[in-house]
Amino acid sequence: MDLQFNSLLELLDYFNEESTCIEFLEQMRWKGEPKCPHCKCKKVYRTNRGFKCSNKDCYKKFSVKVGTIFENSKIKLRLWFAAIYLCTAHKKGISSLQLHRDIGVSQKTAWFMLHRIREMIKQKNPQMLEGEVQCDETYVGGKNKNRHADKKIKQSQGRSTKDKTPVFGMVNKKRVVTRVVSDTKAVTLKPIINDMVKQGSIVVTDEWLGYKGVSSTHDHQVIKHKERQFVSNGFHTNSIEGFWSLLKRGIYGIYHNVSREHLMRYCDEFSYRYNTREIKDCERFVHSMNNVEGRLKYKQLTA
Repeated sequence: MDLQFNSLLELLDYFNEESTCIEFLEQMRWKGEPKCPHCKCKKVYRTNRGFKCSNKDCYKKFSVKVGTIFENSKIKLRLWFAAIYLCTAHKKGISSLQLHRDIGVSQKTAWFMLHRIREMIKQKNPQMLEGEVQCDETYVGGKNKNRHADKKIKQSQGRSTKDKTPVFGMVNKKRVVTRVVSDTKAVTLKPIINDMVKQGSIVVTDEWLGYKGVSSTHDHQVIKHKERQFVSNGFHTNSIEGFWSLLKRGIYGIYHNVSREHLMRYCDEFSYRYNTREIKDCERFVHSMNNVEGRLKYKQLTA
């Protein structure tokens, strides 16, 4: 569907009626051929409030929202679309406190909406990376010296998993893939590299011992940062380090604090914006709307 808007105001002007939002969602989800989300039957007929399945074994009523992130939500689609646009267009994201002020919902509702959106835009089955792939690890978490006395971690030095959460990332010229990991040992990182990077590809890393043995399956290029080497034979890790900069600036500057349990969702959010960085905000909104299938329940999120 060809939409043309360059700002949030233009989006809200376009989706000024709930009926317009529903028609747009029907077109994005079903491409003009509605089907039952319960039994997948394509023989359905329209009712005053939605659709009804003609399959005698099913015969259920449903709307276009059933089976999507909008299911059982009392929030108008117009506000949902605004939230999706803001979350995907803002380079560093938007906090639930800011979203609740912008669209007029409670902070708790805004928090849940944002997590549903993150669930929608995450990479479900990411393709393997190939070519020149930069790999690096980082640690997310506040500095121990800045914590209150009752929250300080004893004997915490440098990059410790006691007070920080390690995140592993891989990037080529087109895409980035991230994983929240328990540690950065070789037994943890190497299986991820083998699963996500095609054999024979060039893997560029620093000299961290967790990458020892990568050369057995890939062309391993090592940048010796401790020796103040940042480029070797044209290879570097600047791209993945640039992504870490975006991730951390967003987390520390916008969200301020992210729990270990939800950190992967935030990594998915930043990865999506990075992977769609070459398209316009309007195009990114339409692209994200192709992934509305699936519903994240509040109990699942807070379990």
